[in-house]
Order: sequence, then C-alpha cells, then structure tokens
Amino acid sequence: MKLQCDVEVVSRMLPTFGVKNRGKGARAVLSIGKHLDKTTQRSNIYMMICTAKDRAGSKYKLKDNIEKFFTWFVEEGKATVRLKEPAVDICLSKADANSLKNFLSAARLADRGSDTSSLPLSTLTPVRARDVEKPKKKLTIVSKKDYPLTSNFPYSLEQLQVSYCKLSRVDMRMLSLKALRKLDLSNNHIKKLPATIGDLSCLAELVLHNNHLESFSEALCLSTLQRTLQYLDLSQNRLQGLPSQFCQLRELVNLKLDDNKLIWLPFHIGRLSKLRFLSAAHNQLALLPNDFRKLSLENLDLFGNPFTQPNPLDHTIHLTFPLPLQEIASRAVANLRIPYGPHLIPAHLCRDLEVAKDCDCGNVCVNFFIKTAVSMNLHQVSHTVVLVDDMGGTDAPVQHHFCSLSCYSEFLDNCLQRGIR
Repeated sequence: MKLQCDVEVVSRMLPTFGVKNRGKGARAVLSIGKHLDKTTQRSNIYMMICTAKDRAGSKYKLKDNIEKFFTWFVEEGKATVRLKEPAVDICLSKADANSLKNFLSAARLADRGSDTSSLPLSTLTPVRARDVEKPKKKLTIVSKKDYPLTSNFPYSLEQLQVSYCKLSRVDMRMLSLKALRKLDLSNNHIKKLPATIGDLSCLAELVLHNNHLESFSEALCLSTLQRTLQYLDLSQNRLQGLPSQFCQLRELVNLKLDDNKLIWLPFHIGRLSKLRFLSAAHNQLALLPNDFRKLSLENLDLFGNPFTQPNPLDHTIHLTFPLPLQEIASRAVANLRIPYGPHLIPAHLCRDLEVAKDCDCGNVCVNFFIKTAVSMNLHQVSHTVVLVDDMGGTDAPVQHHFCSLSCYSEFLDNCLQRGIR
C-alpha cells in the first residue's frame, strides 16, 4: 500500500521546549509493509515515509502504536495519524481522497494486528527522486521534438500549452488531466474538437488560435464548460458560424473570434451576460443579431467586416394572415415562459423556439415576422470600441424583428420623427 501526498511530521514535544512547528509539508511517498526489527528479530508492520531529503525513508511501527486518527477533512485529501511512540503527529494533505481512505483503512488494520494476508502490503524500499518531486502544475511544449510520445502528461497539470507541434487532433491523454484549468493548443493543425473536452470539469481557459477548425460542436456548448469556461480564443480558424447553443457558455468573459469566415454571430449572444471582451475582426459579418443590443462590454473589436448600410425602409416580410396555429402556439409558449423540451413537443419545434425573435413591443415571434436592419452606435454596448472601418466609424447594422405590421409601422413612425437612419 502506497500513497503520494504532502506530509508533515510534527513532534508533540516541541511546545515543551518552546519550539514552534514550521507548519509546512513536503512531498512524500508513504508505504505500509513488513520490516525486520533487529532488536527482536521479528517482522512487524511499519509505515515508511520517503521525501526528497530522505529518500531512504523513516519508519514508524504501526501495531498497537496508533493513538488516534483525525479524519474530519478526509474528503479534501487531508488527515492526521497520531502515534504513541514516538510522540508525533503525521499530517497528510493534498492526497487523492479515495487513495487516502484506503491507506488509512490499511493503517487501522495494521494497528489492530490483523492477519497480514489481508493487508495490501508494499516492499519498504527507497524511492526514486521523481516519485517525491512536487506535482507539476505547468507544462509548455513549443516544439515537435519535445512532444511526449511514450510517456503521459503529469496528472497534476493545471496549465498545458502545446504549440507548433503540427497536431491534427487533440491528444486523448490531455483529456485525462482532470485538474487542468488552461489548455493552449494554438498554432497547430487541429480540424475538429472532441466532445470529451467538455469532461475537463475545471477548464477555465481554452486557446485554439491559428488552427484549422471548421466548427464548434453543440456538445461542447452543453457540457460542463457551461459552468467553468471564461476565456475562449478561436481566432484564425475556418469557422463560418457558431451553433445557437453557444450562448449556453454563460461564464464567458473574453471571446476571440478574429480572422475566421463568420457570416453571423450566435443569435442569442445577448445571453452571455458576463462577456466583457469581444473581438470578431476580419470576418464576413454583414449584420449583427438583434440580441447584440443586450451586451455590456468593456472592449469591442469588429474591424474589417463587410457591414451593409442599413435602411429601415428595406425590409423582408414573413407574415401570413391569419397566423398559422403553430406560430400562435409557439409565441404563447415563449411569451408565457412555459417549460418545454423534446420529451413534451417534437424536437424541430424546440429548435424553432430556441431561435425565437424578440419584437420591440416585448413579445416574441418565431417563424413569422418582419425583418429589417438599423444602424447602432457600438458605444451603446461597449465602453471601448475599435473603429469599424478606415473611415473612423463606430456604427454597425443590427437586425430587428417585428411580430406584426402594427409594430413595424410604429417603429417606422419613430424613426421618421427622430430622423434615425
């Protein structure tokens, strides 16, 4: 039985001599196994603690020698074993919770003198230097020759950068790094992202700058990334659009979409209420979605997009009189906020409701509406705005939808009265 964790051996005699404990643990490997006692010439069960400074290890007898176990924080990977002789407390921390529980169970059995055949014993031998190194938190690889082909990535990694390695796909070994908070795969040849990236439950930053991505999957938008992802860099790829579910990534603070082939932004982008930095320069955006008006940004960059010159009088009508029953029912579901899902209504109706449009009157339209575009000064949604074009402009066209002719007429009247384009 072995356990890797941080260990601090605290003598309970220190306060007697007026000495304070330093209060800092060292990385160690703990083993439980048999050892021949030279004085009695009998084998007993010992706990051996090996550290970087003492790789040969210090041994502590276990049978009838444990005074108490302190396990209040075992779920956090912490515990303390109090020995009778010597009078020390062995403080364990930063351990895997399940491994720690198993180790303490073995120590209890050894203390009680249980049959050794029932104990998962290890050989008490000195450890290798790499076994007692501090867990590696950060790893940067920027050359193909440095990329590990046979060995695994350190399990403890919180930040991993693998760039300029010509990767055509995401290495599945990366997806087992459960502590990973930042994954940087920029400057590779990755064409598709596996849905299992969404299983990285701590991932806050994902950098995919300068790859060959053509899509961002719906599965990723519906994964645990909804609760963790704050920074996403998809710049310099081949994206033409993002799924409507993209706006489920509601923890996003910084989003980079520059230098793609985007012809539209997510329909409900206004749902990204925590978004503060958005850059989508050098794409193929002609219009911004109606929901764009709901954003509250600190910095916005939409330079180099072929925005159209809007005219509220230019419109597209998708209306019939009277409205079809399905449209009336869909509007009622959206306006009254009635819960729905594929277990209640057909999946295609769910998809329609996910892209329902907001009318200026506050009601919703689904498949039947009037559509036009209006110029909006981007300072209305962002404190700092990078110029939209070489002419120094900060205006961009925003789509508007209207649920009826009367709403559209009222909008035109207001435009004429205020002289708005």
